[in-house]
Amino acid sequence: QSIKKLDAIHIENAWKKALERRIDDPEGAITSARTLIESVCKYILDEAKITYDDRQDLQKLYKQTAEYLNLAPSQHTEDIFKQILGGCTATIEGLGALRNRLSDAHGKGKIGVNPKPRHAQLAVNLSGALAIYLLETWEHKQNPQK
Repeated sequence: QSIKKLDAIHIENAWKKALERRIDDPEGAITSARTLIESVCKYILDEAKITYDDRQDLQKLYKQTAEYLNLAPSQHTEDIFKQILGGCTATIEGLGALRNRLSDAHGKGKIGVNPKPRHAQLAVNLSGALAIYLLETWEHKQNPQK
């Protein structure tokens, strides 16, 4: 619902592709999972009128978004928030690495590793949960009363 109410068709399309590809096209699903997070970050930064380098890697883009939303671990003093937000950062790093290694975004050498549907499920579910959290945090920042 958080994704659908945006009026950002590219985000909704990335989410649909990720969901549709999980079983029959795990490599494509992993690519779409990463694309979803990248699209959400860019959407939030665009809406906030914050400039970013369109070529920067996902980790830097997420860090910039997290800092704007006050979700960077360094912005908190409570250990539990530092831990969970650090886990979100680790998830972003993992999705980027997974896409580089196991998706259809890059060519493979002689010994390529093919992801299984369960790998795609994990990537899609993690990216979906994080995308929703980012969007809902952004919405709350716009309307703190809600």
